[in-house]
Amino acid sequence: MNFRSGLLNLPNLLTLGRIAAIPILVVLILFDSRSAGFWAAVVFSAAAITDWLDGWLARKWEIVTVLGKFLDPLADKLIVMAALIMLIPLGRVPAWAVFLILAREMIVTGLRSIASSEGIVISASDLGKYKTIFQMVAIIGLLLHYDYYWFFGVRLEFLHADMHNVGTFFFYIAFIMTIWSGIDYLAKFFKVIAK
Repeated sequence: MNFRSGLLNLPNLLTLGRIAAIPILVVLILFDSRSAGFWAAVVFSAAAITDWLDGWLARKWEIVTVLGKFLDPLADKLIVMAALIMLIPLGRVPAWAVFLILAREMIVTGLRSIASSEGIVISASDLGKYKTIFQMVAIIGLLLHYDYYWFFGVRLEFLHADMHNVGTFFFYIAFIMTIWSGIDYLAKFFKVIAK
């Protein structure tokens, strides 16, 4: 079987790698230290890059598979939700907001399944794509969490950045876009079903 044309092609392997990174991310967050947070942000950033890369490769090589279509959004949701849930006990994100984000993802996934079973395709909006970008930027900031002054061992006051505040800022933008895109998807779903 040709490596690129089989089920286990490079895009699908990248997606599986994103899922495999989740336990590593969870363990790093559990340590709750500056260095563990930095490495958690590196792992999460690598996963975010593979999210873009696997889709780009699948389209370029024309090897979009049913497995890839299933795994790619699942991997995104799993790693984002794992990070957000692990950040709750550290006090970096409010539990109520994470609950609403999780509820939105479950509702939209359920509606997609219903639509798909009826042969209806409801295309993802740009809102959903922007939501994902803001979520990933927010999580990277929240994982880094601490103030950063140092650059190659030199303390540079003018580079001061409180990554928790950066992450929180993007988290609330992501939260608004998550709810907005969920409402948009619900409206599209009921509009299509009503026809």
